[in-house]
Amino acid sequence: MVNDLTYDQRMQRICTCLAENGFEVTLIGRKLPHSTALPHYPFRTVRLPFFFRSGKAFYLEVQIRYFFYLLFHAYDYYGAVDLDTALPNLLVARLKGKKWVYDAHEYFTEVPEVVNRPSVKRIWEWVERIAVPRADIAYTVSPGLAKLFGEKYQKTFGVVRNVPLKSKVPVRKAAMPFILYQGALNEGRCLEFLLPAIKGLPIHLKIAGEGDLSESLRKLYHSLELEDQVEFLGYVKPDDLKKITPQAYLGFNVLENKGLSYYYSLANKCFDYLQAEVPYLCSPFPEYLSLAEAYPAIIFAAANEAEIRLALEGIIADPNKYQSMREACVRAKETLNWESEQHVLLAQYEEQS
Repeated sequence: MVNDLTYDQRMQRICTCLAENGFEVTLIGRKLPHSTALPHYPFRTVRLPFFFRSGKAFYLEVQIRYFFYLLFHAYDYYGAVDLDTALPNLLVARLKGKKWVYDAHEYFTEVPEVVNRPSVKRIWEWVERIAVPRADIAYTVSPGLAKLFGEKYQKTFGVVRNVPLKSKVPVRKAAMPFILYQGALNEGRCLEFLLPAIKGLPIHLKIAGEGDLSESLRKLYHSLELEDQVEFLGYVKPDDLKKITPQAYLGFNVLENKGLSYYYSLANKCFDYLQAEVPYLCSPFPEYLSLAEAYPAIIFAAANEAEIRLALEGIIADPNKYQSMREACVRAKETLNWESEQHVLLAQYEEQS
């Protein structure tokens, strides 16, 4: 992985599950200047320092550094999270005659940061063509992405959804209702539409996370004079976020259709909202529409200010509908949790044992 492991709850859950079921697991990430000490896990963690921080030089360094680290450490399975670490894992697995595992958290060549950069996209598509068909175990986060990968490479992809552990945090709503956004502040997340949309509404907004748009969003919030209505929480550790989320009135996950990765996404934050009994506002994309059929705890809005404001005004004005959505959350949390989903993960490995 190329993050510093602190906030990646999916990998924390996956590695814990494997470790508790007889695997000796090492999770490898990146050491950053601001990286804090990790808590104790039932698996080993390694964070490698890098000279470069971004760009082509950084990704080249990732390939070289990870290749030599993996080459001199023995494992039975070499697993990559997305394409950026796929090549070193594949090469070392094949050199040693071991299994290689591909966990696609997203459709890497279709994320906004890649899809509009033709030369960069071509490089990652080449990596994808080399690596993905050779995976011994492959799984992703949504049925839509699994179907796309399967059709493209004539390969079966499992679906291990990014669901949380059952919540043990009491549900207590804040005195002043607030919308919660949790995640990266990156292109296509529609926060630049949400900020003006809430101006004047009887609701606050809390934003947990940082990203490429951190500075521009803060400038927009100042220009809109939203200082009394919006709070930027910065990076929030998972355990602290679990205490904040149940207090929210509504979650937010409206996305622009900037590539197939977003269009077929099934974001972990949406399951986090449901587990915390928090209905949420979302894009009318296939996976979320399907989820809403089973658990009507979601309202939908297109990726623009007017649609978002209209959806918010509608739910604020209809307490009966809101209460029915809360009740749907309670039903959803009983099935959409890691305690149920981890069996799907273990089945992927049992088929190769």
